[in-house]
Amino acid sequence: MRVADFDFELPEALIALRPARPRDAARMLVIGPDATALSDETVRDLPAHLGAGDVLVFNDTKVIPARLFGTRTRGPASARIEVMLHRRVGDAAWRAFLRPAKKLALGETIAFAGGLAATVEDKGEGGEAGLRFSVSGPALDAAIAIAGEMPLPPYIARKRKPDAEDLADYQTLHAAEPGAVAAPTAGLHFTPELMAALDARGVKTVRLTLHVGAGTFLPVTAADTATHKMHAEWGEIAPEEADAINAARASGCRIVAVGTTSLRLLESAADETGRIHPFRGETDIFITPGYRFRAVDLLMTNFHLPKSTLFMLVSALRSTDEMKRAYAHAVAARYRFYSYGDACLIHKAAP
Repeated sequence: MRVADFDFELPEALIALRPARPRDAARMLVIGPDATALSDETVRDLPAHLGAGDVLVFNDTKVIPARLFGTRTRGPASARIEVMLHRRVGDAAWRAFLRPAKKLALGETIAFAGGLAATVEDKGEGGEAGLRFSVSGPALDAAIAIAGEMPLPPYIARKRKPDAEDLADYQTLHAAEPGAVAAPTAGLHFTPELMAALDARGVKTVRLTLHVGAGTFLPVTAADTATHKMHAEWGEIAPEEADAINAARASGCRIVAVGTTSLRLLESAADETGRIHPFRGETDIFITPGYRFRAVDLLMTNFHLPKSTLFMLVSALRSTDEMKRAYAHAVAARYRFYSYGDACLIHKAAP
């Protein structure tokens, strides 16, 4: 498929720079089972769309301060290097995107605040590199917390700097497992009050972990989806959580993925019958139109970038034409887009 087929017009003024307050006051476009059914609602209306026994699947990853600024220890004095961590590969090792990357040599050291340093071990495409830090384990976590800042998405960071509000705003209510460098943004809409309303409705919840990488923000540079390479992300589904999902499906209840990260991990862990198996490892699943969904019935997600892998994913859940019509409706109705924006509740297309 041509990547250009997933393009659409989006006014820059609709890119949200702050979340709705309170979080569950965000708007929610419901894309019903009927291809023509679009309903303008709010996130607070979510319980009305779910029934007793339905399962909401949340990603409990927690965002770490993954954007660091350091200086080169050779070459031009105090030349600044931006480092965006995206996947931990060892106690002292991370994959990262560096900017600028071309002039950095293998073996070169980058110095950060607080005495932290990292050596460039290898260099890949698109500014990606392997870094080995001067400390490891919990000491590295603590050093990154000192040297790093909240990694707001590029389309927000270009317009304003991270601030104290983002420390809370860019974490979900369910954040518990540190390791993500981007928030699972559909989860940002949930509040204790909304969770109480869902519980009163008899809706169940399950948690999994997928540490979202910076690759989620990378543009698709290939002309055809067949040649695009997804960056791997680490995830885990515990046996008891898999059992809860399978039991709900066996009883005829629906599985609702909160966010594309939850959906991608569920689909990675599902067999051909739709049964979820415990999972621990990496996934680079790439979902495009034509994919047969096995694990989920509905998806709650935010509005995504043109020509992005996430817009391709939601187009697979319905169709590209349907999602373009829904997004055109959202633009005309002035929905707020991207990480701090409004939500969609998308029913899977009928078989």
